[in-house]
Amino acid sequence: MTAEWLFRAAAHYLERYASTTANLRRVLERKVMRRAHARGEDAAEHLGLVETTVGRFVELGLVDDRSFAEGRLASLRRRGTSRRMTTAKLLEKGVEKALVEELVAADETSERVAAHAYAKRRRLGPWRSRQREERRDRDVAAMVRAGFAFPDAAAAIDSEADTGEA
Repeated sequence: MTAEWLFRAAAHYLERYASTTANLRRVLERKVMRRAHARGEDAAEHLGLVETTVGRFVELGLVDDRSFAEGRLASLRRRGTSRRMTTAKLLEKGVEKALVEELVAADETSERVAAHAYAKRRRLGPWRSRQREERRDRDVAAMVRAGFAFPDAAAAIDSEADTGEA
Protein backbone atom coordinates (compact mmCIF):
# COMPACT_ATOMS: atom_id res chain seq x y z
CA MET A 1 0.00 0.00 0.00
CA THR A 2 1.61 3.23 -1.13
CA ALA A 3 0.91 6.93 -0.81
CA GLU A 4 0.29 7.02 -4.55
CA TRP A 5 -2.35 4.28 -4.33
CA LEU A 6 -4.11 6.11 -1.50
CA PHE A 7 -3.96 9.41 -3.41
CA ARG A 8 -5.55 7.77 -6.47
CA ALA A 9 -8.22 6.15 -4.29
CA ALA A 10 -9.04 9.52 -2.72
CA ALA A 11 -9.10 11.24 -6.11
CA HIS A 12 -11.45 8.58 -7.45
CA TYR A 13 -13.75 9.05 -4.44
CA LEU A 14 -13.74 12.84 -4.82
CA GLU A 15 -14.57 12.55 -8.53
CA ARG A 16 -17.85 10.94 -7.50
CA TYR A 17 -18.71 12.65 -4.21
CA ALA A 18 -18.22 16.00 -2.51
CA SER A 19 -16.69 15.48 0.90
CA THR A 20 -15.46 17.07 4.10
CA THR A 21 -12.01 16.43 5.52
CA ALA A 22 -13.45 14.26 8.30
CA ASN A 23 -15.54 12.23 5.87
CA LEU A 24 -12.63 11.74 3.45
CA ARG A 25 -10.47 10.66 6.38
CA ARG A 26 -13.10 8.06 7.41
CA VAL A 27 -13.41 6.75 3.85
CA LEU A 28 -9.65 6.42 3.42
CA GLU A 29 -9.21 4.78 6.82
CA ARG A 30 -11.81 2.16 5.85
CA LYS A 31 -10.01 1.56 2.54
CA VAL A 32 -6.68 1.12 4.34
CA MET A 33 -8.24 -1.23 6.91
CA ARG A 34 -9.91 -3.38 4.23
CA ARG A 35 -6.82 -3.58 2.08
CA ALA A 36 -4.51 -4.32 5.01
CA HIS A 37 -6.88 -7.01 6.27
CA ALA A 38 -7.04 -8.60 2.79
CA ARG A 39 -3.24 -8.65 2.57
CA GLY A 40 -2.71 -9.80 6.15
CA GLU A 41 -0.84 -6.60 7.04
CA ASP A 42 -1.06 -4.33 10.05
CA ALA A 43 -3.30 -1.38 9.14
CA ALA A 44 -1.68 0.86 11.77
CA GLU A 45 1.48 1.03 9.65
CA HIS A 46 -0.43 2.68 6.82
CA LEU A 47 -2.86 4.93 8.70
CA GLY A 48 -0.27 7.72 8.78
CA LEU A 49 -0.62 7.99 5.01
CA VAL A 50 -4.29 8.94 5.42
CA GLU A 51 -3.53 12.24 7.18
CA THR A 52 -0.90 13.11 4.58
CA THR A 53 -3.28 12.36 1.72
CA VAL A 54 -6.15 14.34 3.24
CA GLY A 55 -3.74 17.25 3.82
CA ARG A 56 -2.69 17.19 0.16
CA PHE A 57 -6.29 17.43 -1.01
CA VAL A 58 -6.99 20.29 1.39
CA GLU A 59 -3.90 22.14 0.07
CA LEU A 60 -5.04 21.56 -3.50
CA GLY A 61 -8.43 23.02 -2.59
CA LEU A 62 -10.30 19.88 -3.59
CA VAL A 63 -11.63 19.37 -0.07
CA ASP A 64 -13.13 22.45 1.58
CA ASP A 65 -15.44 22.02 4.56
CA ARG A 66 -16.99 25.48 4.26
CA SER A 67 -17.95 25.17 0.59
CA PHE A 68 -19.23 21.62 1.16
CA ALA A 69 -21.37 22.78 4.09
CA GLU A 70 -22.73 25.79 2.19
CA GLY A 71 -23.72 23.67 -0.80
CA ARG A 72 -25.19 20.88 1.28
CA LEU A 73 -27.12 23.34 3.43
CA ALA A 74 -28.65 25.02 0.37
CA SER A 75 -29.54 21.64 -1.14
CA LEU A 76 -31.12 20.29 2.02
CA ARG A 77 -33.13 23.45 2.67
CA ARG A 78 -34.44 23.48 -0.93
CA ARG A 79 -35.64 19.92 -0.40
CA GLY A 80 -37.55 21.01 2.68
CA THR A 81 -35.25 19.69 5.37
CA SER A 82 -35.75 21.32 8.77
CA ARG A 83 -32.99 23.34 10.42
CA ARG A 84 -32.67 20.70 13.11
CA MET A 85 -32.27 17.87 10.60
CA THR A 86 -29.93 19.93 8.43
CA THR A 87 -27.69 20.56 11.42
CA ALA A 88 -27.64 16.85 12.25
CA LYS A 89 -26.78 15.85 8.67
CA LEU A 90 -23.92 18.35 8.42
CA LEU A 91 -22.48 17.24 11.76
CA GLU A 92 -22.78 13.63 10.64
CA LYS A 93 -20.62 14.43 7.60
CA GLY A 94 -17.91 15.84 9.85
CA VAL A 95 -18.45 19.58 9.49
CA GLU A 96 -17.29 21.40 12.63
CA LYS A 97 -20.08 22.40 15.00
CA ALA A 98 -19.11 26.10 15.03
CA LEU A 99 -19.24 26.26 11.23
CA VAL A 100 -22.60 24.47 11.13
CA GLU A 101 -24.08 26.85 13.70
CA GLU A 102 -22.76 29.87 11.79
CA LEU A 103 -24.18 28.70 8.46
CA VAL A 104 -27.54 27.60 9.84
CA ALA A 105 -27.92 30.94 11.66
CA ALA A 106 -27.18 32.79 8.41
CA ASP A 107 -29.66 30.69 6.41
CA GLU A 108 -32.58 32.84 5.33
CA THR A 109 -34.97 30.05 4.36
CA SER A 110 -37.96 30.19 6.69
CA GLU A 111 -39.03 27.04 8.49
CA ARG A 112 -42.56 27.49 7.12
CA VAL A 113 -41.29 27.45 3.52
CA ALA A 114 -39.12 24.41 4.26
CA ALA A 115 -42.05 22.66 5.97
CA HIS A 116 -44.21 23.36 2.95
CA ALA A 117 -41.57 21.91 0.60
CA TYR A 118 -41.18 18.84 2.82
CA ALA A 119 -44.94 18.22 2.93
CA LYS A 120 -45.15 18.56 -0.84
CA ARG A 121 -42.21 16.22 -1.44
CA ARG A 122 -43.61 13.60 0.94
CA ARG A 123 -47.18 14.11 -0.34
CA LEU A 124 -48.52 15.02 3.08
CA GLY A 125 -51.47 17.21 3.98
CA PRO A 126 -52.87 19.10 1.00
CA TRP A 127 -50.82 17.00 -1.44
CA ARG A 128 -52.31 13.75 -0.19
CA SER A 129 -54.60 12.28 -2.85
CA ARG A 130 -57.21 11.00 -0.39
CA GLN A 131 -57.95 10.67 3.31
CA ARG A 132 -56.50 14.08 4.04
CA GLU A 133 -58.57 14.73 7.17
CA GLU A 134 -58.18 11.22 8.58
CA ARG A 135 -54.41 11.37 8.17
CA ARG A 136 -53.87 14.92 9.47
CA ASP A 137 -52.45 13.92 12.86
CA ARG A 138 -50.16 11.32 11.29
CA ASP A 139 -48.91 13.85 8.76
CA VAL A 140 -48.19 16.44 11.45
CA ALA A 141 -46.41 13.77 13.52
CA ALA A 142 -44.26 12.79 10.53
CA MET A 143 -43.22 16.41 10.07
CA VAL A 144 -42.43 16.84 13.77
CA ARG A 145 -40.26 13.71 13.61
CA ALA A 146 -38.49 15.30 10.63
CA GLY A 147 -37.46 18.17 12.91
CA PHE A 148 -40.13 20.80 12.33
CA ALA A 149 -41.76 22.63 15.22
CA PHE A 150 -45.42 21.76 15.74
CA PRO A 151 -46.78 25.16 14.60
CA ASP A 152 -44.80 25.01 11.34
CA ALA A 153 -45.81 21.40 10.70
CA ALA A 154 -49.48 22.06 11.41
CA ALA A 155 -49.48 25.18 9.21
CA ALA A 156 -48.03 23.23 6.27
CA ILE A 157 -50.48 20.35 6.70
CA ASP A 158 -53.50 22.65 7.07
CA SER A 159 -52.58 24.89 4.12
CA GLU A 160 -53.86 24.66 0.58
CA ALA A 161 -51.80 22.79 -2.04
CA ASP A 162 -51.41 25.67 -4.46
CA THR A 163 -50.06 28.22 -1.97
CA GLY A 164 -46.35 28.64 -1.44
CA GLU A 165 -46.71 29.84 2.13
CA ALA A 166 -48.93 28.63 4.95
